[in-house]
Amino acid sequence: MGIIAWIILGLAAGLIANMLIPGKRQQGLILTCLIGIAGALGGGWAATKIFHIHTLHGFFNASTWLTAIAGAAVLLLAYHLATRRSSGSRTRRRYAHR
Repeated sequence: MGIIAWIILGLAAGLIANMLIPGKRQQGLILTCLIGIAGALGGGWAATKIFHIHTLHGFFNASTWLTAIAGAAVLLLAYHLATRRSSGSRTRRRYAHR
């Protein structure tokens, strides 16, 4: 599967992964799609290089979609954890001086 197909798949995978993750979302649609693209590309790379799964041939293959959604979900969770910690520490410092 080509890089353009992974990018298109990543757009959809980012939106699906965003719906699967519970909690309040702070990022917008564009950032969600960009994280989804990166997650799909990373998931596809990990599946082929690390796990030696070579069944990621077709766009309509279930393993391709699951790989892309899993990669997008991992990156979205990492983004939520990173932004939640950084925004919480700023709030605590702001109110600590009062």
